[in-house]
Amino acid sequence: MACMSVLTRDEAQLRAQHLDVHRYTVELDLTTGDETFDSRTVIRFTARSAGDTFVELKPAVLRAVTLDGQPLDPESLQDGRLPLRNLGAGEHELRVDAAMRYSRTGEGMHRFTDPSDGETYVYTQMFMDDVQRVFAAFDQPDLKAVFEVSVRAPEGWTVLANGITEQRGDGHWQAAPTPPISTYLVAVAAGPWHSVRTEHRGLPFGIHCRRSLAPHLEADAEEILDVTRACFDRYHEKFEEPYPFDSYDQAFVPEFNAGAMENPGLVTFRDEFVYRSAVTDTERQTRAMVIAHEMAHMWFGDLVTLTWWDDIWLNESFAEYMGYQTTAEAALLGSGGPSPRRWGTGPWTEFGVARKAWGYDADQRPTTHPVAPEKVDDTASALLNFDGISYAKGASALRQLAAWLGEKEFLAGINTHFARHKFGNATLADFIDSLASATDRDVPAWADSWLRTTGVDKLTPVVAAADGTCTLTVDHAGSRPHRLAVGLYDHDIADEGRLVLRERLDLDVPQAAPQPIGKRPALLLLNDGDLTYAKVRFDAESFGTLRTGLSGLPDPLTRAVVWNALRDAVRDGELPPAAYLETARTHLPHETDLAIAQGVLAFASGPIADQYLGPEDRPAALSTLTALCRDLLRRTEDGDHPGLRLIAVRYLISVAAHPHTIAAWLADGTVPGGPELDPELRWRILGRLAALGDTDEAAIAAELDRDPSATGQEGAARCRAALPDPQVKRAAWEAMFAGDDLSNYLFTATAQGFWQPEQADLVREYVPRFYPDAVALSARRGPALAVAAGRWAFPAYAVDTENLRLGEACLRDADPTPALRRTLADRLDDLARALRVRGPQAQGAQEGNGGQEDREAHRAMAE
Repeated sequence: MACMSVLTRDEAQLRAQHLDVHRYTVELDLTTGDETFDSRTVIRFTARSAGDTFVELKPAVLRAVTLDGQPLDPESLQDGRLPLRNLGAGEHELRVDAAMRYSRTGEGMHRFTDPSDGETYVYTQMFMDDVQRVFAAFDQPDLKAVFEVSVRAPEGWTVLANGITEQRGDGHWQAAPTPPISTYLVAVAAGPWHSVRTEHRGLPFGIHCRRSLAPHLEADAEEILDVTRACFDRYHEKFEEPYPFDSYDQAFVPEFNAGAMENPGLVTFRDEFVYRSAVTDTERQTRAMVIAHEMAHMWFGDLVTLTWWDDIWLNESFAEYMGYQTTAEAALLGSGGPSPRRWGTGPWTEFGVARKAWGYDADQRPTTHPVAPEKVDDTASALLNFDGISYAKGASALRQLAAWLGEKEFLAGINTHFARHKFGNATLADFIDSLASATDRDVPAWADSWLRTTGVDKLTPVVAAADGTCTLTVDHAGSRPHRLAVGLYDHDIADEGRLVLRERLDLDVPQAAPQPIGKRPALLLLNDGDLTYAKVRFDAESFGTLRTGLSGLPDPLTRAVVWNALRDAVRDGELPPAAYLETARTHLPHETDLAIAQGVLAFASGPIADQYLGPEDRPAALSTLTALCRDLLRRTEDGDHPGLRLIAVRYLISVAAHPHTIAAWLADGTVPGGPELDPELRWRILGRLAALGDTDEAAIAAELDRDPSATGQEGAARCRAALPDPQVKRAAWEAMFAGDDLSNYLFTATAQGFWQPEQADLVREYVPRFYPDAVALSARRGPALAVAAGRWAFPAYAVDTENLRLGEACLRDADPTPALRRTLADRLDDLARALRVRGPQAQGAQEGNGGQEDREAHRAMAE
């Protein structure tokens, strides 16, 4: 595959000064075969002055190009750029006729054939510069234009697009012209979709999926549409600008790389959100949050769009914050909306346990960056900023801003922003100016301290006692101001195992003076309610209280703050992993919040058991986790807590050290006392049996016959790669790295199965092979597979200095692509952290020369 140029910020600024793009007329023909489709594009634009420019295109074959009726040489296309030379000032028309290649990696026009029924589906994912894989474009976000798209599709297909589509006969579909939107937001999805349609507030709404998933979509259609309507109504209460497009379709598409994409009027979601198997209420809540997140983008991202990719955080942080906040609010609407009973204490607990941890982790790596970077030089660099900082840290910053500014003032500033910039583009400076118009507070200073800095502040309480009363001072390691709450908890007189909230104090850090808190509380908790973004620690007496009383805290969000603090302390080497496991063993059997149970078990069974503890300590960790899960199973035998029971079953499978129990479940088709095994649980058990060497190819093939779906194909690939057989491992490796036949999802499934903690000796020879093979793969197959290789095929369980040395040499000498470089740098930092947590003996000579020196060297290589 030829190397393609990336667009630089300077080039984009020059082209935006030179051009004004008016309209695209795009004709796509999806009937020309399985490998390519035809793409014909007419672009009408104005050159403000005479000069040269270029248009982007990545075709299989470029058949013809004309500019103002005059032919251009197709051979002039180089590295994805077609030069337009000697443009005169004034109006121009560019026509491009090309054959474009379908994708198997989820980029451009992805093509998928469903193994369940042989039906084929295609859909676009144009972000960030993949529109060039579908049609010719001046591909940058600030050259907005009207898009008029028509599609020729096979008979029996339905075509979805940004606007309402109309079937014109003979397989031709015409989409209504869009308002001015950016190139990366154009969307088409075509195939024999199963659709559920309705109307709301006079607009057509629809949800769509593959035909083979139709029964599962129908089962949840009412819930999905209820959530959609509730969020739509809530946004119209918050935002003065009405929804700016002519319809709202949500398509659940196969092999999607992201969670979802905010294409105006046609949001695409990964179709794992159409649940084939049992899920917890928290997982349903997460789906609702993603629906709310993408809908928020219709205003912030689609109506008002960033000028350049350095402000991508504005899109994602805003949608992340609004997604969680609106989901929490919409759950309380009552009519038509999900009930509060279903979602328990709500989305912010899940955010605190799962998403916020993602942000904290990313912000402590050498690859950290400000929420709002000063300058992103090109599109390849911009793609690397879709991480826990742009999403979770940015959303946390906006939540802190709303607390500091006031919700009323925050929304007033947002509405000013929409009014000033609708259907246009805006920068961080524009956003700050809009917020500042609604308040007397110094918003630019807040933005400098929160958005232009990196790292996580650390807050530690210092309690001083005198004359029977106490004062609180917060030791603040960091530079950001924080508005937070401090929870003061006492033991319940009637039940020593419970803690009761005496008072919740508002506190600004840095403090003007010590805060009086009265009698010494049993527990003093900084950031109670989780309104700020910072690590928190405990004084000695509070930590002692938590060891016995954590599960006695009344509020799930409070418990989430505590569990996050314990997680941070383990990662920082301040709390032994075994102490975390013991705390989980003591308190998690009493937990009622599903997000907390899921998050604690994920950290305990993943990083702790698989990486932070050495091989000699892993069996004891698995034994502790098995006992914990059995406690949860016993507690949920009455059927009143199906979500907790499902979580316990999943993790008991994952931590099983011996095959007997789970093999019996698989043979019986049920867990004693329930649940019956659905496809997800059957594949989960078979995967664990494969890793333990207690199944074979025949059993995997039989299960695939039972479940021949796309998810079944992935499950089989994962199980086969997990078998402890040298020939099977060799075949899996060759499939991943020697050929290009695996789709993005099948590659990921194979990689997930390949490395197993129990098989370290068997796969040791592949550790040094990973680095050159991943470099070659990423250069050949592009960013999506580069990220998949770095994330899933990385030898994470080889926690030793030799693996770290090989990885650092790869970063230094092998010139990996930007996407692979970033992912490897993150994984190697996780590996170095695991070595530090294991202690000096595991680190050996690597840390003997000074861990800080190694970290600085790693930072330099990552950059």
